[in-house]
Amino acid sequence: MIMTEFNHISVLYNEVIEGLNIKKDGIYVDGTLGGAGHASGVCERLSKEGTLIGIDQDGYAIKTAKERLEKYECNVNVVRDNFANMKQVVKGLDISGVDGITLDLGVSSYQLDTVERGFSYRFDAPLDMRMDDRNPLTAYMIVNSYSKGEISHILKAYGEEKFADNIAKHIVMEREKSPIETTGELAKIIDMSIPMKFKKMGGHPAKRTFQALRIMVNSELSVLEDNIADMVDLLNPGGRLCVISFHSLEDRIVKKAFAKLENPCTCPKDFPVCVCGNKPKGKRVNRKPILPTEEEMERNPRAKSAKLRIFERNENK
Repeated sequence: MIMTEFNHISVLYNEVIEGLNIKKDGIYVDGTLGGAGHASGVCERLSKEGTLIGIDQDGYAIKTAKERLEKYECNVNVVRDNFANMKQVVKGLDISGVDGITLDLGVSSYQLDTVERGFSYRFDAPLDMRMDDRNPLTAYMIVNSYSKGEISHILKAYGEEKFADNIAKHIVMEREKSPIETTGELAKIIDMSIPMKFKKMGGHPAKRTFQALRIMVNSELSVLEDNIADMVDLLNPGGRLCVISFHSLEDRIVKKAFAKLENPCTCPKDFPVCVCGNKPKGKRVNRKPILPTEEEMERNPRAKSAKLRIFERNENK
């Protein structure tokens, strides 16, 4: 594999660093370490007593981040894993609680631009899309072995693709002639499945299908949905969880989870007092998502869809 230099630009960098409310002796986790952009900002503000735990499932990201974080005086622990296992990673370091967690969801610029990873419809490459190359499931397997109904469901659920049925139909038709091997072949099939008048709207016609396949391969939404509450439980009193999402499906999960953690009461609305016993875990720092500035979007077009939501743990845990 030809390695692209890991030049991912950290989105909403200043907003995340400010949102974490960093204490110089605190303990912080970057659950999507990547090229250590946000993590470097945290480390710059930590003393020798401070700790940064970086987690990423991408082997090359881990190697790059380790090199970039060597210069800082704080304690740095870099672990190759999925942020779904954050609780186990933290406990494995004999740490009971942390003062801040950040997640920068989605695919990095490095992953998009490394042709062989198969994330982008802009290049012709093997159908892969794995963030962790130890993952047995690839986009190739989905495209060439899943049923028409299964493919259509994936495209609707994870890509919100209105032409999912037609795309799935054409995928099955084409793979009967020969396996669909590359991103370029798949992009052509998608292109011929969408009516011409709709191709001029909403960006590249393959955008939603590629997003859906990537999410499915990496279990992105289920991992996020299943672990937000656990991450909040890891926070020390006053600690903050900062989550950057890049599409409506992710943002909806984060928004809903934060609202439930702030107001977990399940009692009927007409009850005069709460009897369910569910107590708030904290509060949403921002009711509406924090968005990139015009300047940032101009500098980094991939920031355009980014949304930052922040949750703060109760002072009394």
